[in-house]
Amino acid sequence: MYDMESRFRKIRKVMIYVLFLNLAVSFAKIAYGFYTNVLSMQSDGFHSLFDGVSNIVGLIGIQIAAKPPDKEHPYGHRKFETLASIMIAVILAVVAFEIVHSAFERFGNGNQPHVTAISFVVMFGTMVVNYAVTTYESKHGRELSSEVLLADSAHTKSDIYVSLSVIVGLIAIHFGYPIIDPAISIVIALVILHAGAEIIFHSISILCDESQIDTDDIAQVVRNIEGVIDCHKIRTRGPPGNVYVDLHVEVDPIMSTYKSHTISHIVQYRIKENFDGIEDVLVHIEPAHTRSI
Repeated sequence: MYDMESRFRKIRKVMIYVLFLNLAVSFAKIAYGFYTNVLSMQSDGFHSLFDGVSNIVGLIGIQIAAKPPDKEHPYGHRKFETLASIMIAVILAVVAFEIVHSAFERFGNGNQPHVTAISFVVMFGTMVVNYAVTTYESKHGRELSSEVLLADSAHTKSDIYVSLSVIVGLIAIHFGYPIIDPAISIVIALVILHAGAEIIFHSISILCDESQIDTDDIAQVVRNIEGVIDCHKIRTRGPPGNVYVDLHVEVDPIMSTYKSHTISHIVQYRIKENFDGIEDVLVHIEPAHTRSI
């Protein structure tokens, strides 16, 4: 497990690398898309450009999330990372609507795009870069339990499928079907909206404190500890890698305070030992006969 400072430093490093790669990919597609008047290539380029914008949003979110707990935020600032993920999704939605608007304009004005061999070179080259980025980012996202990296890697992965659709559009244009170009752009917009929706649903579950670990699994671990009679009111919340657990543990009513306190520490240790990403465990010790039915 990484300590929090090391974790945020590694996430920032990954996002800075990805930012520069996304900018390089986007400028290549936008520039050649305008040169050849291919709307789908331009749309894909702006999609990649806003990948870069989302990287910047993510970096700002990480910078805030890296702050230690304080009086106003005793549980830390980790959820600012989740908020940054939602901002990325909002940016995706704006990009998608702009692409749809441009596509319908193209249907009406009849501008003719043209395709060259370089068009295919640009698209295949950027696909290779996107594949490398999503693999790199997803790997580190899982290792660091980072919502921002995982959200951004899913976004970048969608770029690969978008680029494939652009290549199909280029082939159609080459064979005399330019109407396919704006149609492909609308498909791209739908892919972008889908990626944004997935990010939002995942982030909302974290912000609304959705349970992160099966309470029956926790109960099974705790009930096997010597001195524990039963446990209940088990709750978990927080993002992956930063999960908070609290529960009530019943012990013998005549047990000494010292021994019950020792059991509390054992419960904390066993839960952290058996489940990944536990930030803190709050144990409420109570005598068995006072349990409410």
